Amino acid sequence: MMADLAAARLNMVESQVRTQDVTDVRIHDAMRALPRERFVPEGRAYLAYADTEVEYAPGRFLLKPRDVAKLLQALRPMPGERALAIAALYAGAVIEAMGVSVTRLDGEDLTALGGERYDLIVCEGAVARAPQAWLSALEQGGRLAVVERDGPVGKACLYLMAEDGVGRRELFDATPPVLAGFEAQHGFAF
Repeated sequence: MMADLAAARLNMVESQVRTQDVTDVRIHDAMRALPRERFVPEGRAYLAYADTEVEYAPGRFLLKPRDVAKLLQALRPMPGERALAIAALYAGAVIEAMGVSVTRLDGEDLTALGGERYDLIVCEGAVARAPQAWLSALEQGGRLAVVERDGPVGKACLYLMAEDGVGRRELFDATPPVLAGFEAQHGFAF
């Protein structure tokens, strides 16, 4: 079983990550070394390397390997930086393996940040729009990677905190489930 999972992990990197223009070999190396099955419930290890989101707790999912790798590459994590992993068990572990100091937030209130500031913030669940609390927690030059979704297909987005404000760039289409409490609020217009 362990050999099968190790082979599946290598295959995941070769077929789902490298083929999607993820060229940062540090991400490849970290994903090859990190047992993704550690982050899924017991008895569901067979799903760890599938091309799908995997629920690890009620309403919480690991992103598809392709999506998490592309988000992390856009973040450009560098050793010595400080990161916040919001509902991002696997992404946090990957960047930690790359020499980044990681704080994890996976409780009930995913906007209760406590005033700390970070170089990187990553979230593995979709949100309708990046919350202001997350943007406010970015250091100057800090980056936030998240999927924004208000419909059947979301957009992976990269936010950058610059001297003159926050910039936003869309990266690629993605369809992870929306985190509870972060759904779009639609109303009536008169």
